[in-house]
Amino acid sequence: MFRVDLNQNRLSRLVQKRFADLNLRERDHLQEWLANQPDALGEELLIIQKEFDGFDETRERLDLLALDKDGNLVVIENKLDDSGRDVTWQALKYTAYVSGLTKTQIVDIYQQYLDRYEGGGNAAVRICEFMEVEELEETVLNPGNDQRMIFIAANFRREVTATVLWLLSRGIRAQCFKVTPFSFGEELMVDIQQIIPTPEAADFMIGMSSKENEEKAVQDTQKKRHKLRLDFWEVALDQLRADGAGLFGSISPTRSHWLSAGSGVRSCPFQLVFLRKEARVQLSFERANAAENKWLFDQLYEQKQQIEAEFGAELIWRRMDDKKQSLIVYSEEFDGYNRDAWADMASWLASHIQKLEHVLGERLNGLDIPDLSLGEEVD
Repeated sequence: MFRVDLNQNRLSRLVQKRFADLNLRERDHLQEWLANQPDALGEELLIIQKEFDGFDETRERLDLLALDKDGNLVVIENKLDDSGRDVTWQALKYTAYVSGLTKTQIVDIYQQYLDRYEGGGNAAVRICEFMEVEELEETVLNPGNDQRMIFIAANFRREVTATVLWLLSRGIRAQCFKVTPFSFGEELMVDIQQIIPTPEAADFMIGMSSKENEEKAVQDTQKKRHKLRLDFWEVALDQLRADGAGLFGSISPTRSHWLSAGSGVRSCPFQLVFLRKEARVQLSFERANAAENKWLFDQLYEQKQQIEAEFGAELIWRRMDDKKQSLIVYSEEFDGYNRDAWADMASWLASHIQKLEHVLGERLNGLDIPDLSLGEEVD
């Protein structure tokens, strides 16, 4: 691996190192790096526990336990300079142990993790945000036999790679990542590469087994909610058009719990949100650059008092510093799954999205957005 010096137009070779030579330890270093940056493994993962020892009649601990975007549990085993002979056997045992975990148990495990390592938080809400669902009952966690294994080491023994390849051939999803430390002067860099299977062959690992009872219940719930949302948006959009809310005039009903319409500023849509217990109108800042979202939010927040006076109510200002997105929200409680309440909900949405557009639209479009592509910090 080489470092590029653009000023000199030259390459400088990085020095490959061993973890042991750098006095780095598996639990204190590699495990912590991955726990705090799981997407270093090439996908979005939600770490729900580390040093997990919740197994009956054994004191064994798996390094990291995670959820992937499909709700599958992922057992992550870390080694440093050598994978060791028994790592696949350990991972298979751990995967068998966690295969029977229910949704309730998974939420409880993650709650313990949040309380111990993250200073608290609501595990169910965090999982819903990660899975991009409105409520937990809309998704399956730990379906069927789709548990996964990820092995991480600087070097893999042949018996380990042979076993992983055999598991893959039997439809069991397993991956090997080679992690290599490099130094350049005082700088330390780490290269993490998936070596088995190759990224091009990743689809080979995906299986289609399920816990039939739980999945069928979720699928039935999803179908009902999709139909309910589609029906509601037909009612709501008719009401918006009747009330002259032209912003959503060309928008079609969908199965999602929100609808978006352009504000005139790229990736900053006005949105209608239909939830089980409330309706919302909001302005969502969704630009690719988080700094731009925060800048736009801050410019409007400086006018908060005047905006709310014109709107006629206090708004919810959600800067969300830990996320790319920011929101300005106004909501009202409704029984959203009661069709008799839909006419009132639709009228409320039509009235308040027009008010929100009136107080924010012109202000938003009048902002001269600076170039923050170089990562300038936003206070």
